[in-house]
Amino acid sequence: MMTDQAKVRVLLLESIHPDAVSRLESAGYEVESVRNALDESELIARIRGVHLLGIRSKTKVTAKVLEAADSLVAIGAFCIGTDQIDLTAASANGIAVFNAPFSNTRSVVELAIAEIIAMTRRLTEKNALMHEGVWDKSAEGAHEIRGRRLGIIGYGNIGTQLSVLAENLGMYVSFYDTADKLALSNAHRCATIEELLETSDVVTIHVDGRPGNAGFFGTEQFKRMREGSLFLNLSRGIVVDHVALREALESGHLAGAAVDVFPTEPKGRGDEFVSELRGLPNVILTPHIGGSTEEAQSDIGGFVANKLASFVEEGNTTLSVNLPGVGLPEQAGQSRIGHVHINTPGVLAQVNSILAEHKVNVEGQLLSTRGEYGYLITDISGGFSDEVLERLRSMEQTVRLRVLS
Repeated sequence: MMTDQAKVRVLLLESIHPDAVSRLESAGYEVESVRNALDESELIARIRGVHLLGIRSKTKVTAKVLEAADSLVAIGAFCIGTDQIDLTAASANGIAVFNAPFSNTRSVVELAIAEIIAMTRRLTEKNALMHEGVWDKSAEGAHEIRGRRLGIIGYGNIGTQLSVLAENLGMYVSFYDTADKLALSNAHRCATIEELLETSDVVTIHVDGRPGNAGFFGTEQFKRMREGSLFLNLSRGIVVDHVALREALESGHLAGAAVDVFPTEPKGRGDEFVSELRGLPNVILTPHIGGSTEEAQSDIGGFVANKLASFVEEGNTTLSVNLPGVGLPEQAGQSRIGHVHINTPGVLAQVNSILAEHKVNVEGQLLSTRGEYGYLITDISGGFSDEVLERLRSMEQTVRLRVLS
């Protein structure tokens, strides 16, 4: 439906999967793919003239970046989290944000299961000794996971799937979530996080990176955990106090830990990794690879790229993180206008009054609202004048107006 696809410029950062590049290039877009993340000043210098921006977890899209983005219409987060994007500023500029909330769930869950087994069997220590030429055939400190209790903090997409797989392996499961969540299978919902910590053999965190979660798991929480228990964090680095975690491990209170995310992470492959957790026995450190399987990255690449292309060409915001979800089927031979606006009464009537005044024939419309903002798609048969567009843009409630064809 969009006639100027060749002019659409796409900037993809952080080595986004080639499937995304292929999908966007097949739409006729000009795609530039960059291996590493960019910091704020670097992104500001590169963002001008870019219509679509693709990132993963390390690139921060701040209000200053969005202010410098003179052509940006949508951002694709090729991951689960979107806390690295200033969603309030994006919405205020009428920029749609899309992510991949389900595509790498299985990959994260499988890594968590593998790490639980590895720590419970003390495989990291046995492996290190073998590489040093030491044969230490002993069952001391090695256990089965069957019959042990897994405590899951955050019972979302990842937490629930981990719950089911852990039960299938013979574990008991408890979970804690601030939201009201339905327990799957035989999982036990804990009334408090303290109950979960005091009764679990393994504690794993699966929460988002909103500012309110920063540093919520520290010294007091580790003290509450059972002696000899295990700890995992595959969610966000800012959630856990790593100094407190090191102390809990060095004191022997915790028997092991697996950490995939860190408060400060290197920008690119090969850069030095600095952490308080380096060098500790029975601690598994991985470079933020929870969702980094070829299957997951391929799925994410195709999913988010499709959402970006659909928004550019059809104006569809289905599963957008920040704008109201609207998906109107495409009709051949018609023009389409997308209108992001402040959610106040009478906007639809005002838009249609302008169209009627200029004798514009409306073939289809769909309006949805979410909080402060509304989004309206209008399909039009026949032509319309620049004056119509100017009138719509000049409406007091208008945030952004896009003509798709």
